[in-house]
Amino acid sequence: MTPMHIRTKIVALSFCLISMTAVRAQPPAPPEAAPSPSLKSGSRLYELRTYFTMPGKLEDVHKRFRDHTMAIFAKHGMTVVGFWGPVYKKDGSENKLVYLLSFKDRAERDAKWKEFASDPEWQKVSKESEANGKLLEKIESVFLSDTDYAPAK
Repeated sequence: MTPMHIRTKIVALSFCLISMTAVRAQPPAPPEAAPSPSLKSGSRLYELRTYFTMPGKLEDVHKRFRDHTMAIFAKHGMTVVGFWGPVYKKDGSENKLVYLLSFKDRAERDAKWKEFASDPEWQKVSKESEANGKLLEKIESVFLSDTDYAPAK
């Protein structure tokens, strides 16, 4: 192999590595929207959040919402539509909490969650409430929009 051939391979490999690093450094693209034509144009954005708690921690999560989180949500102008819990064990009544938030749009949602997450009061409450172990196993979030036949709000 000639020195020129080796140098060409090194340059090509370096270019590939730099390109791969640049691609990884980019923030992830927002999810692709593929709305049904039956979704109402200009509707508010709803975020349906499902919390799956660690075993035995559901009541601790309820307590954190009741005693702290709701007030911090209000402080940041986050609109809570409601909270629900499954009735039956087979549906997760021992470890699942579901709630719905409402936002003007995705930009408002992202800004308010960023404010909330950086709030010193929330950071303190979160840390203190998890002093005896992690409360949440997983969080699922689904974004929803009104349909064009939904009752007016």
